Amino acid sequence: MPLYIGLMSGTSMDGIDAALVDLDEAGGATLVATHTEPFPDSLYRSIVSLSQNHGTPDNLGHCDRALGECFATATLNLLETAGHRGSVVAIGSHGQTIRHQPQGEHPFSLQLGDPNVIAERTGITTVADFRRRDMAAGGQGAPLVPAFHHAVFASPLEHRVLLNIGGIANISWLPAGGAGASGGFDTGPGNGLMDAWCQRHTGRAYDENGRWAHSGKVVTPLLDRLLAEPYFSLPAPKSTGKELFNLDWLDARLSREAEYAPGDVQRTLLELTARSIAGALPTERPLRLYVCGGGALNSTLMLRLRELLEPQHVHVATTGELGIDPQWVEAAAFAWLARQTMEGLAGNVPGVTGATGPRVLGAIYPG
Repeated sequence: MPLYIGLMSGTSMDGIDAALVDLDEAGGATLVATHTEPFPDSLYRSIVSLSQNHGTPDNLGHCDRALGECFATATLNLLETAGHRGSVVAIGSHGQTIRHQPQGEHPFSLQLGDPNVIAERTGITTVADFRRRDMAAGGQGAPLVPAFHHAVFASPLEHRVLLNIGGIANISWLPAGGAGASGGFDTGPGNGLMDAWCQRHTGRAYDENGRWAHSGKVVTPLLDRLLAEPYFSLPAPKSTGKELFNLDWLDARLSREAEYAPGDVQRTLLELTARSIAGALPTERPLRLYVCGGGALNSTLMLRLRELLEPQHVHVATTGELGIDPQWVEAAAFAWLARQTMEGLAGNVPGVTGATGPRVLGAIYPG
C-alpha cells in the first residue's frame, strides 16, 4: 500500500495539518491518519510579522529553518501514531505562505518551511515549492487544489463546486461529466478577516461556530463599501491573500462618521464572506456545493450560505458527505500533488492559474 503524506499550513496560520493518505489507482483518496501540530507562540508571532511585511533577512532565514523543523516534527508525530513509515513514498509540503504577489513585473509567491530539513529529519523524500513553476509559466501559482478536487470529487452525473474556506476562500468548478476541472479561483476573504477582527476585540483566535457574529447584525453601508472592492469584479484567473484582505484594508473602509459595535462588524464580515462566495459560483443549476477548510466548522457561516444558495437550487454540504473530513482536504491535496510530481505528471490546471500549459510542480528533496 503506497502512502503519501501531505503537510499544509494555510493563510489562517492555525497550525500544521499532516495527513497520511492512501492514493489508489482509481483516483480515490483515503485518510489513514491525521495530526495537527501547533506553532510555538514565538514562531507564530514571527510568521505574522513577516506576513505583514515586517522583518529582516535574518528573520526570514530563521523562520524558514524553524518552520522546516516544525513540519518535520508534525510528520514524525503523525507517523508515531499511525505507523506505516516504510510504506510512505513521499511527503508533499505546501509550506507557510508569507507573501503572495501574483501581479506586477516580477510576480512571486513565497512559502517557508525548509524542505531540506523535513527530508533530513524524517528520512522521507520531500516535494515542496509547488507554486513557483506555475508562476514561471505565466500562472498565478494559485489555487493549486482544483486538479486534486477533480481527481477525487468530480461526478459524471451532477455539477459540483468544491469550496475551501481557509483564511482566503477558493472554489473549484467541476461540471458534470467534465474531462477536468474547468475553473477555479480565490473568491476573496474566508475566515481571515473574521479571525483578525475577533483577535483584536476579544483576544480569541477565532469566533467559534460564528457565535459572536450571530449575536450581531449586518451593517449595510459597511457591507456595501466592502463589496465595492475591485478584486471581486476581476475576471479569472485571479488569486489573492492577506496582502490585500487584512485589518488595514478593513480599517480604511470603516466609517469615520459612525462607530459600529464590534459584534456588528463581525457579522458584516461573515456576510461579506458568504456574499462574495455566492456571487462567484457558476450559474448552472442544480448545483452541489461541498465545503472544506475551517469555515466548514463555522455553523453560522454555513447556515448563511444555505440561506443564500438553497433557494437558487444549490445544495450546500461539506466534503464529509463525499468521504473526506473537511478539515483534511487541503493536506490530502498536497499528498496527491507530491505523487503527481514523483510520477512526472502535471499538478496545475492552466485554465485556473493562467499558466501557458500543464507543468510538473515542485522540487524533489531525496530522503
